[in-house]
Amino acid sequence: METAANIQFHKVKVDEKMDSLEETNSKTRQAYDLAARKYHDLFHDEMNEKEYDRNLLDGFAGKFSKDALICDAGCGPSGHIGRYVFEKGLPVIGIDLSEKCVESARRNNPGIRFERGDIGRMEFAGETFSGIIAYYSIIDTPKKYVGRIFREFYRVLKPNGYLLVVVKAGNSEGYLPELLGIKTEIYMSLFSEEEISGYFEHGGFHLEFLEKRTPYGFEINADRIYAIGKKPDVHFPLGL
Repeated sequence: METAANIQFHKVKVDEKMDSLEETNSKTRQAYDLAARKYHDLFHDEMNEKEYDRNLLDGFAGKFSKDALICDAGCGPSGHIGRYVFEKGLPVIGIDLSEKCVESARRNNPGIRFERGDIGRMEFAGETFSGIIAYYSIIDTPKKYVGRIFREFYRVLKPNGYLLVVVKAGNSEGYLPELLGIKTEIYMSLFSEEEISGYFEHGGFHLEFLEKRTPYGFEINADRIYAIGKKPDVHFPLGL
């Protein structure tokens, strides 16, 4: 079984020039354009088997009134996380870097709005959303750039809005040579609970929930980290 420990990263050395965020995003876009159909086939109904995630999303959705707009940030080709919340009665907008992912998400979820976009540079006015869900969507970003994404989440969230972030646990980062068995280059970052806590804190959020779960038997053998933070109604200077 593939584990977080034996994933073969091309690790970025200290003296090696790291791609710019734009270059990394371009590779991510290309990778998911190639893998969109296979990704959807594999994961579109995964929530049926994930009781922990369903319970977490039920609790998250319960924080909002029925007119609260939620962003599925990095929705992927299935848009199934946003759809789960949408079916709880909340309006949802999904965004993704990959045009193929957006096309697939629209096709499979005709009642939800999906747009192509960069979660680190969203084309929405400040304080647009009451909630943001980032399910495994920051893991394709080098850690040195993740603070930018949290700053952007903070910008587009309304005061007292909530951010839910889910990542895979570990301490490695670097390029992988394939995605779902398809030969392509894509960046992968694994995080510790301390790192995730730090991103929320430096991003100006009050961290309200942080928990790790072990993987289900059908998942890649890596722990998952779940975190929920609240944007205060008083603005704080951002630390990242």
